[in-house]
Amino acid sequence: MKLYRTKDGIVVDDGGSWASLPSVDWNELFAQDDLAAFVRARIAGASGGGRAAATPSAPAPSPADLLPLVDRQEVWAAGVTYYRSRDARMHESQQSGGDTFYDKVYAADRPELFYKGSKRTVVAHGGDVRIRVDATWNVPEPELALVTNSRGRIIGYTVGNDMSSRDIEGANPLYLPQAKVYDASCALGPCILVGSDPLPKTTAIRLQILRGESTAFAGDTTLAELKRDPQELVDYLYRDNPFPDGAVLLTGTGIIPGNDFTLQPGDRVEIEIDGIGTLTNRVVQGAR
Repeated sequence: MKLYRTKDGIVVDDGGSWASLPSVDWNELFAQDDLAAFVRARIAGASGGGRAAATPSAPAPSPADLLPLVDRQEVWAAGVTYYRSRDARMHESQQSGGDTFYDKVYAADRPELFYKGSKRTVVAHGGDVRIRVDATWNVPEPELALVTNSRGRIIGYTVGNDMSSRDIEGANPLYLPQAKVYDASCALGPCILVGSDPLPKTTAIRLQILRGESTAFAGDTTLAELKRDPQELVDYLYRDNPFPDGAVLLTGTGIIPGNDFTLQPGDRVEIEIDGIGTLTNRVVQGAR
C-alpha cells in the first residue's frame, strides 16, 4: 500500500486499486500502529461518526498535485551510516582538522543525528530543491527515509534527498546546520510505502543526475551497505525527545558523487528505491 498527500487529500494505491480519503487528516496517520488496517477500514467505510470515509475509486495523482509528506512532523537525519559517507566526510573536512570526527562516529555506538527541517524546508516529488547561494560544492544525498509514529515505531518508508553543501560542512563540522538546513533543502516522496517490516537488505537505491539530456552522475547502493539497523536509529532519535505527531528520519547516504562534482541550477535529480518509487526534483538557486 502506498499513500500520497495531495492538494485534495490523501490518495491510496492498494495494489493497483486507487481510493481517496478526503476526511482523514494527514497527522492522523502518524498516530497509528497498523497504518494499513487504519486506511483499509476507512476505505471500507468503517470509520463511523457519519463522515464520508473514503471515495473507493480515484485517479492516480499527478506530480503537480502532490504536497510534501510532512505537516506537523519534523524531519531528522542520520549521518555517516555508510562507509562511503564516512570516506567522503573525512575527505571534505581534512583541511579543517575535522576528519577524525567522522571516523569516530562511524565506529561509535551512538549515531550522528541532526535536525533536517519541517514542512517549511521540505518539498514534494516534482518540486524544486535548492542549492545555497554562498556554497560552491553542492550534492544531493539519496536516502531511505523512515516514517515513524508518535510512539517511535516505523510505520512506513519513503525516498529522501538530503541536499548538502559539502564545502560549508567541510570547512568546520560546527557548520553542519548551515550546510544541511535551509529553504528547500530536503525532498521527500513520491509516496509513503506503508509497512513496519524491515525492507530487504537487497533493496536498491539509485541516483541519477541529469544535466540537459546527459547523465552528469549515476550511482547505486543497497541497504546491505547500511551499517546501522533502522529501528536502532529511531530508538536513539526518540530518547528523551518526544514527537507527538511522529517524525521522518533519513538514514544516511551510500551514494556520493566524486569530489570534482557539484550540482548546477537546472540539473534534475532522480532517486529511486525499490518498492517505493522515484523521487524527482529540479535544482534551483536563489530566492523563490
